[in-house]
Amino acid sequence: MEDYKKLSEEFFESLASNGRGYDLPRIKRAFEVAEEAHREQKRSSGEPYVIHPIHVAMILVELGMDTACISAALLHDVVEDTPVTLEEIRQEFGGEIAQLVDGVTKLGAIPLNCTKEQERAENVRKMMMAMNQDIRVIIIKLADRLHNMRTLQFRPEEKQRAKALETMQIYAPIANRLGIMAVKEELEDLSLRYLDPVAYQEIEEVLAVRAPQREKTLSSIIDRIRDRLKNFQMEPYIEGRVKSMYGIYRKVYMAGRTFDEVYDIYAVRIIVNTDIECYNILGIIHDMFTPIPNRFKDYISTPKSNMYQSLHTTVVGKEGIPFEVQIRTWDMHYTAEYGVAAHWKYKEGIQGKDRLEERLAWIRQIIEAQQDSESEDMISNIKTDLTPEEIYAFTPKGDVKCLPAKATVIDFAYAIHSQVGNKMIGAKADGRIVPLDHRIQNGQIIEILTTKSASHGPSKEWLNIAVTSEARSKIRSWFKKERREENVVEGRMEFDRELKKNYIHLDEEGYNNLVSMLCKRYSYEKEDDLFAAIGYGGIILAKIMPGIKEHYAKILKQQQQEEQARQMAADSSLIPTKKTKASGAVVVEGIDNCLVKMSHCCNPLPGDEIIGFITRGHGVSVHKRDCVHVVASMKDPEQKDRWVAVHWNEDEKQEFFCTLDIVAHDRNALFADISLALANMHIPIHEVNARQLKNGNASLVVTISLKGLEHLQSVIQKLRKVPSVISVERSGR
Repeated sequence: MEDYKKLSEEFFESLASNGRGYDLPRIKRAFEVAEEAHREQKRSSGEPYVIHPIHVAMILVELGMDTACISAALLHDVVEDTPVTLEEIRQEFGGEIAQLVDGVTKLGAIPLNCTKEQERAENVRKMMMAMNQDIRVIIIKLADRLHNMRTLQFRPEEKQRAKALETMQIYAPIANRLGIMAVKEELEDLSLRYLDPVAYQEIEEVLAVRAPQREKTLSSIIDRIRDRLKNFQMEPYIEGRVKSMYGIYRKVYMAGRTFDEVYDIYAVRIIVNTDIECYNILGIIHDMFTPIPNRFKDYISTPKSNMYQSLHTTVVGKEGIPFEVQIRTWDMHYTAEYGVAAHWKYKEGIQGKDRLEERLAWIRQIIEAQQDSESEDMISNIKTDLTPEEIYAFTPKGDVKCLPAKATVIDFAYAIHSQVGNKMIGAKADGRIVPLDHRIQNGQIIEILTTKSASHGPSKEWLNIAVTSEARSKIRSWFKKERREENVVEGRMEFDRELKKNYIHLDEEGYNNLVSMLCKRYSYEKEDDLFAAIGYGGIILAKIMPGIKEHYAKILKQQQQEEQARQMAADSSLIPTKKTKASGAVVVEGIDNCLVKMSHCCNPLPGDEIIGFITRGHGVSVHKRDCVHVVASMKDPEQKDRWVAVHWNEDEKQEFFCTLDIVAHDRNALFADISLALANMHIPIHEVNARQLKNGNASLVVTISLKGLEHLQSVIQKLRKVPSVISVERSGR
């Protein structure tokens, strides 16, 4: 267990020794507030909770963040998890720190009554908004997630996989897009440990076995390069490195290569002072070693979208071992390692602010692109925009456009300007006419052919062709502004066609209620706004139809229940007037030799409090007293008199149907283990329905025979002990 007193001493020593001129009294006060607020709290590891914010702050010190950011990191969980209020933070530390704490706190606030996918989309939307307001909020959140991933071994297994998957899909790509490569690579490696532990261990073992030879080889290569460059103007800094675990995983397991086919497992990094020196050293490296064809990348002249710059080349030495050489300046190195954090660590003044604005322009583009999209599309759109796999294409004038892999000429046109995309009638790639769904290859020269016609605009089919959310957003925006009346008419027609295709028939009142429900769900004031959104593609009917079908099924069920209630109320010939003897497992007071059946809605068992309902031609239906149908029917004056007193006949021993809802982690042989557990208890199975839930778990609905409540509790306890089972509940409560 870590000693937080010793940790805090190390933290303040690092602040005092790095020469950044921190406001130490302010940071110390933030530490004292966090220490006092979290005093009674523990982490999953059993350690004092305050260790977590200290570690988060230490990560930010390594990134070179400022006093306000580090203070906010110490306080980032105080408002959410302790009685300390945001107003108290504002009064003591000022508006800047309070705003950062509030931003991080809001990222963790989850809206109620939303699906898992909607929850994730809302979290990502909040991250984008927070980044747009103050990029330091997301840098604190990345440091928070990094320390949580470092200590993930203390969480339950299902939490480990869920956090690791979210980190791999959202947080690591954001760190990559912000250019904070050290954080990005560690997040990916830590996530891989929990998502594919077998592959992670295999890579770890291979690297461990090859470590002595690797160190010897890298040392020899570095010595040769250093000896060759000793007479260089200013001796460069040279270091060896090994590709990250996830980087190797992508090449070996996802691309299907062997370890020997991964050329850049070993790398040498050379850092110099100027761009010219980078190219001079590249020539020397190619003179010393044999370059591998098609393995040279010039990210200095064409930086990556996260502003990463370096020269990359892969060469083969006399040992026959291929290795990568990265050549960059110190400025490029700081940007590569710290990304936007380099603004605080190494950049000061107006120039630094301008570069920061340029680097963060993509955030505003993502936010704008989401305004006309469904929340369910947000995750996939942002994952596309954050993808590390990029291509570079050129305009005929030589301007470079960076796009995600598989981007089309439509994406290229809208990357130039929305008007270029809207007026596009065709495209050329390297001088040849190509179709609009042509996927751009790296390095191609793309010429967009346009028209001057004022009435020309994009086609709705382009929404299915475009890859980037920016292009799709601009296409929807055009239809939204230029074709509103047509969109309303077309959207209503599409909506009605989709209802008819799915055999959904509603009267006028039901139709209006459905439209009102959809308007409320998607925040539209008028139904024309809803139909316009359907018309221009802002709402995809195929994605909302499952919810509409579920709504329609509830309407049909309610209508059926109302019809049954009317039929039962029409016949009053079976109202009891006398008491009777026991007949079967249930005694009905007032009726001799009455047909009795157990209701399927609640499946009562001996031990439950029960009541009987006189049905038309089917005797008495027995319900639990707390059954929802009993509660609803008792409120109806016409049905209230049809309920009769019943009780269990203790002398009669029978078995009764009971349905159980079982939720478990999905795995092989899950149902076999549950069946075996029931067989060992001599419980017959009458019916089974199984399906996979959206979160990846398995749901099994099992109908069995039981003797009563005590028997039920015994069965539930034993089923809960089956490996992977999360919960076992009785249906029809």
